[in-house]
Amino acid sequence: MAQRGDELDSTPPQGITPAEIIQRFAAKEKVFKQAREHYTWQQDVKVQTLEGDTVDGEYRSVVNIMFDEKGRRTEQVVFAPQSSLSRMFMTREDFDDIEKRMPFVLTSDEIPEYDIKYVGKEAVDELTTYVFDVSPKTIEKNKRYFDGRIWVDDRDFQIVKTYGKNVPDISKSKGDENLFPRFTTYREQIDGKFWFPTYTKVDDTLHFRDQDIHTRQIVKYTNYKQFGAQSKILYEGKEVQKGTDTNGNPPQNPKQ
Repeated sequence: MAQRGDELDSTPPQGITPAEIIQRFAAKEKVFKQAREHYTWQQDVKVQTLEGDTVDGEYRSVVNIMFDEKGRRTEQVVFAPQSSLSRMFMTREDFDDIEKRMPFVLTSDEIPEYDIKYVGKEAVDELTTYVFDVSPKTIEKNKRYFDGRIWVDDRDFQIVKTYGKNVPDISKSKGDENLFPRFTTYREQIDGKFWFPTYTKVDDTLHFRDQDIHTRQIVKYTNYKQFGAQSKILYEGKEVQKGTDTNGNPPQNPKQ
């Protein structure tokens, strides 16, 4: 379960019900998920293991998440030195988490899969947010889920912060373990419209059967650019034009 903030106001929201908040942010998240599929960005990943305060292994990569000439999603490697991780290694699920699940999205299509509990209001930097605890109702085979806490901006009704972990951990019959850390992801407003993930941090200890491994991780998602004039992003049945917000107005200065 996620950490509870010092300034959490647990009184019920005013002028709106938790169910209405969920409905509104889930609809916005569906638009966000669609929109991000039409953007390119750069993804900078650093994963470290530590023995005490000493870094004893590191994985680094910088890739551009792009489209090829046929409009298919592709990756262009910018920087990828040899990994020095020796006590653990990066798995396919780790890379999938970094690209798809650490930027957690909870759309109206996915709401039925989760128990969502309103826990209060809390300030996140200069934003006022509604706070919800989120956990999967059931865990189906070969599916991954998020378990933790989300912060929803009370004006834009989009997720601006996430804390938790991706579940389940994976243990195979041969004794192989694939454990996943708790993480915090922050979003920022891009193009005056969408709150896209820009920064994820991890500082956690993974408890393997034979040893505990302290890991620190930083993922930066930067340089978002909408791809292609032919891309259409729809909100409430209307196309969102480049350079406007979801109401068709010029973007305001992004929140910090």
